[in-house]
Amino acid sequence: MKQSVKVLTLFFAIISVASCQWTKKELVFPKTNLSEAPLIPKPLKTIATHSAFGLAENTIIYTSQVDPKFEQVGHFLAEKIKSKTGLGISVNASNGKNSTERFIYINKSDSVELKTSESYQLYIKKDSIFLNAKTAAGAFRGIQTLRQLIPEKSNDTITDYPLWLIPTGKIFDEPKFEYRGTMLDVSRHFFSVDEVKKYLDIIAYYKFNVLHLHLSDDQGWRIEIKSWPKLTEVGGKTEVGGGVGGYYTQEDFKELVAYAAERHITIVPEIDMPGHTNAASVSYPFLNGNGKVVKPYTGTRVGFSTFDAQKDPVYAFLDDVIREIASISPGPYFHIGGDESHVTKKKDYIHFVEKVEKIVQKHGKQMVGWDEIVAAKISPTSIAQHWHTTKNALKGSANGNKIILSPAKKAYLDMKYDSLSKHGLNWSGCIPVDVAYNWNPETYVQGLPKETILGIEAPLWSETISNSAELEYLAFPRAIGYAELGWSTSENCDWEDYRNRLAKQVPFLNRMNINYYPSELIDWE
Repeated sequence: MKQSVKVLTLFFAIISVASCQWTKKELVFPKTNLSEAPLIPKPLKTIATHSAFGLAENTIIYTSQVDPKFEQVGHFLAEKIKSKTGLGISVNASNGKNSTERFIYINKSDSVELKTSESYQLYIKKDSIFLNAKTAAGAFRGIQTLRQLIPEKSNDTITDYPLWLIPTGKIFDEPKFEYRGTMLDVSRHFFSVDEVKKYLDIIAYYKFNVLHLHLSDDQGWRIEIKSWPKLTEVGGKTEVGGGVGGYYTQEDFKELVAYAAERHITIVPEIDMPGHTNAASVSYPFLNGNGKVVKPYTGTRVGFSTFDAQKDPVYAFLDDVIREIASISPGPYFHIGGDESHVTKKKDYIHFVEKVEKIVQKHGKQMVGWDEIVAAKISPTSIAQHWHTTKNALKGSANGNKIILSPAKKAYLDMKYDSLSKHGLNWSGCIPVDVAYNWNPETYVQGLPKETILGIEAPLWSETISNSAELEYLAFPRAIGYAELGWSTSENCDWEDYRNRLAKQVPFLNRMNINYYPSELIDWE
């Protein structure tokens, strides 16, 4: 009963505000064109009505009271409006100026036109903005669009107070893929909690919904495992080039998970195995299966390490590791790596993957692995991440596995842009901004059915980068293009149109202090 009263009270408050609007003197706004707004990702459908909503100090945000997560979305929007414009917008509270206030209403809707959990509708009028979504995740994606529509400067000529003019019209939008991710390698070089948070802030703006963290490799182990403390005491103290390394305590990791969740982003933890395991074996030598004495490694060679796939204590160790990480990872996935395990005998590799899959499932997660895992007899519920071998993607699809597309030739953020790039590798070729954008994930792997594609992910390996500025140099602007490839329909992904919209992202990139690569392919504004 109390909830019903709250809903009715809010409804009548909105109607009251709208009624006051009808009695006000009509403001005359300059002509706008919502269809020409440089939105990234490009929405499914946009209809312009050529007027404007005047965002001002008397604007109020109202949210559906049925779901408290919608109110959280409202507060997030208010915070971002303040950081961009300086306006202090209240949420679900009258500001005492009903005769002049305009409102934004974030509404939990059960409309059948909202086809996915992230679908949203924006109705922008001169005196109101309605955002409809089924879930808070959909509402959150919608407010990213609204953030991009707020101009950098106010118009001070229409009234005696500043107005930020948002073009009117309708936007109907939904994602192409369920999974839209980027990966950050914190093992080759460690990145702090604050550096990862900044990365999360940037990717949230462009509607990514997954951050995959590569938490272990030959050069470093980056997450606390309470039952095996030497993993961080020993394995966490190295990185490429001989730096001091570092690691996340479980409290650090939970902080990142919570921060991501506020942005409706799922963190996918990865423990790479049975290869890429030197840091773990240095910490606990019984794990080692390559027959050699293990010692700390700070180079960049791959394929020389392996767990001993025939030792039962190895699986007891992994049971503890997976259990502890799974318990602080509320998302559905656990990534086991599985790539480049060159010194693991094939039969041992198959045995290992099949055993570890059962451990992952035991702890309530879906296994994800690089595409080599399809050599084993894995469950159709597991997910293969295509990075290199086409036949692996096709084999996984035939087995019923969903496929994440991360082709190295197109989607690896650690590849150089060109021969002049300060950072990055080139073993898979250079990837300029246009090459990164000009491919169709739905048709890239010939013969791969669209319905088996879970989504795309852009990995950023960190052999050549060691701080946020270098990370951002390789990630941006290419990651912005991958955001569009994951969200927008293939018909809406047009290079010439995209490059013009990308050029207009400079104010946001500068406001966020992002060290992006100023590609000469873009006429930056």
